[in-house]
Amino acid sequence: MNPKDINIDPKLLSPYNPAETEARIYKIWEDSGFFNPDVCIEKGVTNADAKPFTIIMPPPNANGRLHAGHGLVMTLQDIMTRYHRMKGEKALWVPGADHAGFETQIVYERKLEKEGRSRFDMSPEDLYKEIYNFTIESKQFMEADVRRIGASCDWSREKFTLDPTVVKTVQQTFDKMFKDDLIYRGDRIVNWCAKHQTSLSDLETEFKEKADKFYYFEYGPFTIGTARPETKFGDKYVVMHPDDKRYAQYRHGDKFTAEWINGPIEATIIKDDSIDMEFGTGVMTITPWHSNVDFDIAIKHNLDKEQIIDFKGKLLPIAGEFEGQHISKARALIVEKLDKKGLLVKVDEAYKHNVKVCYKCETVIEPQIKDQWFVKMAPLAKRALEVVEAGKIKFYPSNYEKIFKYWMENTIDWNISRQIIWGIPIPAKICEKCKKGYSDLEDTLTTCECGGNLKKDTDTFDTWFSSGQWTLLALGYPDLKDVNIYHPTSVMETGADLIFKWIPRMVIFALYLKDEIAFKDVYLNGMVNDEKNQKMSKSKGNVISPVELIDVYGADALRMALVVGNTPGTDLALSKDKIKGYKNFANKIWNITRFVLSNPEPINNEINDTDKKLIEEFDLLIADYTKDIEEYRLYMAAEKIYHYVWHRFADEILEESKLVEDANAKSSRQNTLLYILENFIKALHPFMPFLTEELWSIILRSDKQLLLVSAWPKK
Repeated sequence: MNPKDINIDPKLLSPYNPAETEARIYKIWEDSGFFNPDVCIEKGVTNADAKPFTIIMPPPNANGRLHAGHGLVMTLQDIMTRYHRMKGEKALWVPGADHAGFETQIVYERKLEKEGRSRFDMSPEDLYKEIYNFTIESKQFMEADVRRIGASCDWSREKFTLDPTVVKTVQQTFDKMFKDDLIYRGDRIVNWCAKHQTSLSDLETEFKEKADKFYYFEYGPFTIGTARPETKFGDKYVVMHPDDKRYAQYRHGDKFTAEWINGPIEATIIKDDSIDMEFGTGVMTITPWHSNVDFDIAIKHNLDKEQIIDFKGKLLPIAGEFEGQHISKARALIVEKLDKKGLLVKVDEAYKHNVKVCYKCETVIEPQIKDQWFVKMAPLAKRALEVVEAGKIKFYPSNYEKIFKYWMENTIDWNISRQIIWGIPIPAKICEKCKKGYSDLEDTLTTCECGGNLKKDTDTFDTWFSSGQWTLLALGYPDLKDVNIYHPTSVMETGADLIFKWIPRMVIFALYLKDEIAFKDVYLNGMVNDEKNQKMSKSKGNVISPVELIDVYGADALRMALVVGNTPGTDLALSKDKIKGYKNFANKIWNITRFVLSNPEPINNEINDTDKKLIEEFDLLIADYTKDIEEYRLYMAAEKIYHYVWHRFADEILEESKLVEDANAKSSRQNTLLYILENFIKALHPFMPFLTEELWSIILRSDKQLLLVSAWPKK
């Protein structure tokens, strides 16, 4: 570049001010329409036959502001999108917002609690309306936060997971899967949250280490152990391993009488090789209604199953004198009664075990048998495994491929029913007489085959059922206009914790609905922690808001701090000092530009051999830097350009240029400085878009030719 009559822009005479710059720059970008690849083609900055590059934004929950983790996700995806747009590709980044069924309802229930209200006292229609209004309002704040970070996503294509077209397509998918015998309704063990009165998938539960007492009781001729005596009222089966020599005299099906909690019972011996002979006494009674393991044994041997605990966590009539008591209070009383009957053998006071809890409220999950809708995962997972093993989907970092495969090789059928109002309704009806379920997309069925009346299912879909279809839904599926151009998507960038939650479901649904992969690459980022590398939480008071950080340091400084040193799949410790350091870097670039543009105009376009070497050195750096971006080493690319600009260009090349005295040499050096300045600003644009766009307009003395759609630097 050889601009004529270079004069210092008045802006450069003052320090760089992100607060004054960023909103103005973002409006220029948005008004230009260049976030939309169709506009780029119409205005001639992208060829119609250019290669597409697509990212579908993991839709943030539309129930609050963005957190630091969102800041990282938005930054990484924006870097990729801006880079490919500058390469001349049809770069499409589709934004979205997630209604986040269970999570949003929990957020709203907390609001109701503060107001002294309960969702159980409201009509479904009123509750839905209130949550909808709350979500739409929150969605606007969330989207404003996305803009503050600098996301160059195509807002004209934005999708909300409760858009009418999305709801309709999700329900059509259910109908198709039902007809293809991939969805069934049945009484199976589910994860039940007694506080929120809904079933949860394994994805919505966590394991928490808990210290409990472990009790040993006399049960006929055996000693059994349990941490949950409150479930034992209905126990009438004793299970042992068929190879356990201690119990060789007992045969499968033998019966005996045992004194128990509420009097004598008849018990049956069951031999099953799933029993761990080394745990406890090697003998256990089973409670099929309230244990996944026990349920499987009962199904295998066709045993009775009886409910002991209701869906509010209270004991049922089978508990006799304990009926109506909450299990948390009844436990000690039950143990006391067994002790008085001489049946308590001993108590292990320090039994530590992992207990499954609701991931939002940490209520201990109560396994319950419930009539629900389930997806048959095995045939769907088999296809997902095949495409990964064929190398059609690559993972960054690569070790996550093993994790993906493990989950696909060990699937269980997926409970997609939720007993909440906030979500996409399941388009089904249930027979009041025989409980058979029907998909009824058109709402026309009234009578079951058995003659019973059909009633509308009031459950909603697990959020993952809709978000699993997101790469297609976000592109307008089943309308194929965008799908045929931009799907499969190029890369799915998201949190590493979603490797077994969201990633497999997107792969599965794209294969099922479109017979193609959802994305070619999966880039997984770690968690953003506080400066001590501790997980952020409101209870710890260490939550960092990206918007508050932007207010202080600017979006570009935050973006660089989130990327430098952040390798894929690993957690990042984010400190204010680190962000402040990159604010200083932004100021350094600002000052570098002022210095270069204040030098005398070159007298010709010639460049001497010394300066040619400087340009060759820079070009090699950019080639290496470009390769890093292509191969998702964004952390490395950012660090390389940082060190070159600050230490090589500013500390050495600019300082050396002050010593050049010969007129021709000065002219050559100024040409070189301008060349490097222009191109490192281009190269930095994906990482620091606001600063570089502002400097680009200063260098060109025009905001008509946006850096946003300028060509990527190349030799």
